[in-house]
Amino acid sequence: MLDVQFIRSNTFRWASAVAAVLAVFVIALFGFIYWKIDDYLIARSDRMVLSQVDFIAALPPERRIVAIEDHLGQDSRNVQFAGLFDPAGTRLAGNLARAPDQLRIDAPAQSVQATRTRADLGDPLIRAIGRHLSNGDILVIGRNVDETSEISHVVGEALALGLLPAFCLCLFAGAWLSLRAQKRVDEVNQHVQRIIAGNLCERLPHRNVDEPFSRLAGIVNGMLDEMEAMIHALSGVGNDIAHDLRTPLTRARLALERGRTNAGTLEQLQQVADKAIAGIDQALAIITALLRLAEIENSRRSAAFGSVPLHEMLSEVCDVYEPIAEDKQIKLSVQSADKLDVRGDRDLLFEAIANLVDNAIKFTPAGGHVEIALARGEGETVVRVSDTGPGIGQQETDAVLRRFYRSDKIRSTPGVGLGLNLVSAIVKLHDFRLLIYSGPGGRVEIVCPDDRRS
Repeated sequence: MLDVQFIRSNTFRWASAVAAVLAVFVIALFGFIYWKIDDYLIARSDRMVLSQVDFIAALPPERRIVAIEDHLGQDSRNVQFAGLFDPAGTRLAGNLARAPDQLRIDAPAQSVQATRTRADLGDPLIRAIGRHLSNGDILVIGRNVDETSEISHVVGEALALGLLPAFCLCLFAGAWLSLRAQKRVDEVNQHVQRIIAGNLCERLPHRNVDEPFSRLAGIVNGMLDEMEAMIHALSGVGNDIAHDLRTPLTRARLALERGRTNAGTLEQLQQVADKAIAGIDQALAIITALLRLAEIENSRRSAAFGSVPLHEMLSEVCDVYEPIAEDKQIKLSVQSADKLDVRGDRDLLFEAIANLVDNAIKFTPAGGHVEIALARGEGETVVRVSDTGPGIGQQETDAVLRRFYRSDKIRSTPGVGLGLNLVSAIVKLHDFRLLIYSGPGGRVEIVCPDDRRS
């Protein structure tokens, strides 16, 4: 059974409306053409009749009858009419039995009913001119304008032959577009149903053509890529949290269990308690960092953004971490020749830069150097934290931004693997860019475009 659901679609209805408008337009156009042609033919007939009247009227009386007979003799289509009548109305020559009753003599051309001398040819409606001649006779010259009816017939046939196929073509195009759109929607529905069923790798059909549906499919596919990445990331976060919490909690439990069994003095109990507290603190640090990340990612603090003087902030970060750097025999310095401001949340930006400096000091060996720099780039402001540590490998520049990621080279270094993820969340909230460079010597940059400056 033929599926005619497309008839109820908006595409088909719009195509039908366009076809109807096209039909009205074509009818109006042909009507205008017919009206103009009709006026033109009548005006041309009037000019021809007037020229013939003037010609015959100017002839001598004895030549008028011969001129009328010659004029009618050349009419093979029987569209010419002429009559010469004496003052009493008696016909002297021509194919008119009498002068038309409605005809006004010595007036412009008029439409009147003609009476032929031959009744078998009928009495048509003609355009005629009557004129009094110098000898008192009346000259009537006319012309049949039935050509306009022939023209209307031709126009009507052209209208039917042109309009009907065009109208059918519009309906066919509407049906085809409707079926095509319905097919694409059904195809999209099938893919969406598979996505709803849990197949996150499914994507909407996309064609490399510049059309709204393909552009929309490309946007939706990009959104699905982002959602798939987020879902995969979230699915792994639970395992990562469980793994990273289990380790310190297990250590705390084992320390307490051994202390209960083996500790014999107050000092031994205190050592056991210290180990348990350290494990619990590490677990609390993980939970605190995760809550902080959730707060930043769901934050609406951008409404309270204000002007933040970066040169002052970098000096404060240096003051905070300088004692820690001195303890590790690391040189910490600030380079900020320009006084530059950005628009943002001061506390969050301080936290992001402090995390970068803390990481740099943590992974830089004794005798190294950590530098905090503020510079102007081309259309942007750059905060750069660099160090003389081992740096990050090329294959790890993206991985270090994942939650709980810790390179094998730094497993023994204290931390929970959330620092750079926290920095990334803060940078994303401010619409800045975070750049991590690979190679020996760590180098991380926060890039603020000029349109985000205060």
